[in-house]
Amino acid sequence: MNSIYVDHAATTPMDPRVLDAMRPFFTFRFGNPSSTHRVGITTREAIEKARSQLAALINAAPEEVYFTSGGTEADNLALKGYAFANCAKGRHIIVSSIEHHAVLHSAETLRKFGFEVSILPVDGLGRVNPQDVNRVVRKDTILISVMHANNEVGTVQDIAEVGRIAKEAGVILHTDAVQTVGSIPVAVNELGVDMLSLSAHKFYGPKGVGALYVREGVRIIPSLDGGVQERGLRAGTENVPAIVGMGAAAQIAQTEMALRSTHISKLRDLLTETILQLDSGITLNGHRHERLPGNVSVCLGKIRSHESLRALNSKGICASSGSACTSHALKPSHVLTAMGIPSEEAMTVLRLTFGKDNTETEVQRIVEELCNIMKFTSIPFQYVSTAKDDSKPIQSEEKKIISVDARGLYCPMPVLKTREIFDSMNIGDTLQVIADDPAAESDLQNWARFTGQKVISVQRRGSEICFSIEKVRVIS
Repeated sequence: MNSIYVDHAATTPMDPRVLDAMRPFFTFRFGNPSSTHRVGITTREAIEKARSQLAALINAAPEEVYFTSGGTEADNLALKGYAFANCAKGRHIIVSSIEHHAVLHSAETLRKFGFEVSILPVDGLGRVNPQDVNRVVRKDTILISVMHANNEVGTVQDIAEVGRIAKEAGVILHTDAVQTVGSIPVAVNELGVDMLSLSAHKFYGPKGVGALYVREGVRIIPSLDGGVQERGLRAGTENVPAIVGMGAAAQIAQTEMALRSTHISKLRDLLTETILQLDSGITLNGHRHERLPGNVSVCLGKIRSHESLRALNSKGICASSGSACTSHALKPSHVLTAMGIPSEEAMTVLRLTFGKDNTETEVQRIVEELCNIMKFTSIPFQYVSTAKDDSKPIQSEEKKIISVDARGLYCPMPVLKTREIFDSMNIGDTLQVIADDPAAESDLQNWARFTGQKVISVQRRGSEICFSIEKVRVIS
């Protein structure tokens, strides 16, 4: 059975032509780019060629491109580097509620250093209203960060309009364009951005390398101390093979982007139209048209994400439920939550993202498997928030029975999921856990004994194990 890879938003396979460009720099072209002899000069020239190739892809000047280890580092460098360098001008920063955690967590770190952070809402399609930006901008605002397109639901933002507002207010604009560079046309001047983050492995380049575009005249401080590489902005010997690969991938993307986009968009639309006809409870996440070429994000409504993903994986179909960086989280996506999607529905999300090598035949097979999956619905469930409410008493006269499905999860995840739900339960409530990891049989019983809970029953149903555990004490 041939596998079908539809998780290109997480990463793309490296183009063989990119690997060919990289090979010499793993072997005989091994020089340190900072060396002044001919071996070092050769690698320095290769880096500058890659810088020009990448700059051409985003319509920037080569000297405005700084190489990093990836999109996460680029986001961190943009937010923290600019904020710390310009804190004398103001300490107010604006970010959207659906940003990648590299941006959101950087903003939270800055908050700890005395910066104020305003979070922009989005509508039900995942769009930032540019007028909301205009509304929250203040005299002490120094930075706005709004992603170009969302990695989970695929909605593309009107960054040009946000850029116009930022320019009028005299505020620097950063955009996380990790999902768009190499996928759709990106021109920094047309977007009106001052900083832009990108990553090679999203457009068939190598992992572990990215870049930050910084418009000439924008001052940021480095996050690493040491050497003077990247004109003093990013210390450390450059990852020459990866940088060369990124340049090659950029050049290929610039040449083939239009054809790729047309092909991938056709697959996206075919799957979207077909999948929405499978069941009336299936809904599309994000904007129907203003979205990334290959992104299909849906809430299945009846079947939770880990169940559909496990079933698809067993048939050789590799998909996801959202961001790979948060794929092990046991709570709804912050993106879907910000869009106003109820927690129960958000826990059924399925993301399929196409690449240049996918085919219509593969779309047909995906639809067939999804059709089979939709014939079997999971047991009814209710998402239980783990947020603690100190205003509610621990004791409750009304005892509840709560179901949690841990099938498809392996040690230690069944125990962690049980503990997460237990924290929100009242004394006397019962948790029913269904798991299919053989280790869960002993793990959950040992956990219950260790924490002083009451194991009511343990039953086997084929390969599945069903636990009933009563909460008799608060877990400290």
